[in-house]
Amino acid sequence: MKKILYILIPLALVGLMVAKLMTNKQIAEDRVYLYDREQPVQVTALQVSQTNINPEYSFTGTFEPNRESKLSAEVQGKVNRVLVESGSTVRKGQVLILLDEALLQLQLKAAEVQIKGLEADLKRYRILVENDAIQGIQLEKTELALETANVQASTLKEQISKSQIRAPFDGVVTAKLTEEGDFAAPGKPLLQLTDISQVKLGIQVPEQDLKLFELSKSYTVSIPSLSVETNGKVNMIGSRGNPANSFPVEIIVPNLSKQEIKAGMFGHLSLITDGGITGIVIPSAAIVGSDLEPQVYVVKDGKARIQKIQIEKRMQDQVLVRSGLQEKDVIIFGGLINVFEGASVITNL
Repeated sequence: MKKILYILIPLALVGLMVAKLMTNKQIAEDRVYLYDREQPVQVTALQVSQTNINPEYSFTGTFEPNRESKLSAEVQGKVNRVLVESGSTVRKGQVLILLDEALLQLQLKAAEVQIKGLEADLKRYRILVENDAIQGIQLEKTELALETANVQASTLKEQISKSQIRAPFDGVVTAKLTEEGDFAAPGKPLLQLTDISQVKLGIQVPEQDLKLFELSKSYTVSIPSLSVETNGKVNMIGSRGNPANSFPVEIIVPNLSKQEIKAGMFGHLSLITDGGITGIVIPSAAIVGSDLEPQVYVVKDGKARIQKIQIEKRMQDQVLVRSGLQEKDVIIFGGLINVFEGASVITNL
């Protein structure tokens, strides 16, 4: 009897567990919402038509300096004096840093003494050669030695002049990267000089809007942080776009009287075309996918059909369509969450 119980009790427990699992599965299935793909979807739609608009084009960019350079020494040496500080306004040719030139000055004096001696020897040798007292080769060697000494002296003078680091253009010292006693070497930055007498506004323009810009043409640029507007001329239109098919456009803007426009500030450019554009305007909420491959759902015979379109211009919450839609087409722009290709739809029209 006990053996039978040992067999029946585990079988009963297993049966209870299976029954419980089956019950839990049925409860879970009852709680899950199963969407009926055949049931019509309630959507918000509109019938599109041709519209005449004057689109506004808006571009934002960052101002960059007209010129900027990190100044370094052309010769190595100890920094004796730094004559400017960060924020100093300097003029072209102004001395900014003095390097130690004591050794070069001594070498130059030695070269000048050598030149004087060779010039005196040259005078004596010429007299002696004219009187056939010495051979002409001695005179030639002295002439060559004098020429070499002059080259050496000229080299030292050039090195001494380069021990004074001068401003290559008018500007403002925007970074001081050295101090007195530091060691200067070619290629090591000592100062950063920035010219903001003019500033460059760089913007990215979609390829379809490039036609709005012409080289040397003036445009109105606003600086939001200063609450001012000024004019600038297009200096460059890029020949190569980025992966998003936008092209760089550079606009040169003369700075204000007190150079209030700083590098790094934001600039804004707005354009309103003179001639109106006739086209189909739809809500941007109707767009499915990205701007590179935009699509919309068009209602045909009560069914939702996906349709590829081309976008001409985005205008806040609206889109100007270049191609892909015809007048009187009905598109869906609300209730898209349950819409799919071929879905039955009920519109509000």
